[in-house]
Amino acid sequence: MEYTTVTDTIAAGRQLDDLAPVYEAVFAEPPYNEGARDVAEFLERYQREHKTPGFRLVLARDGGRLAGFAYGLPLASNTGWWSTFLDTDLPEALTREDGHRTFVVMELAVLADQRGRGVGRALHTALLDGVSTERVTLAVRPEAPAAAWYERLGYQLVGLTQPWDGAPVYRSMVKALR
Repeated sequence: MEYTTVTDTIAAGRQLDDLAPVYEAVFAEPPYNEGARDVAEFLERYQREHKTPGFRLVLARDGGRLAGFAYGLPLASNTGWWSTFLDTDLPEALTREDGHRTFVVMELAVLADQRGRGVGRALHTALLDGVSTERVTLAVRPEAPAAAWYERLGYQLVGLTQPWDGAPVYRSMVKALR
């Protein structure tokens, strides 16, 4: 497996044609059951996010074929990330952002035939390699196998969040890096 980290905005934008079918295949599976509208929203979101300063994309290729990817970016000072919790009121000390405090793993996707081979762990490690924030956060569906996997990686539950109207409920998790 070959891993490549992309931080250049233009190069990251050029990867979208490869990312889209992997995203579509992975998130069509249960419990996500995403369809064409969800893929279109991913494409639109990626077009904005890859231009964010500090954006990082890691690609896993097996013989040239994209087997998985992960990407993330620093949370901006005006982020709404911490504002949609259903089960807890978060203290300001936790939610304060300055654009350098927290890195968010936006997506991590590995094709089904590549799972169980350490690809996800390698993507996660490469994504955070060189990140200088004090912590990393992510949101994961509670019923997804990835939720327990992130716990094994050292992430801790902050609370349950519903990031937009009609969205499923996610577990928001944080892991200290420093």
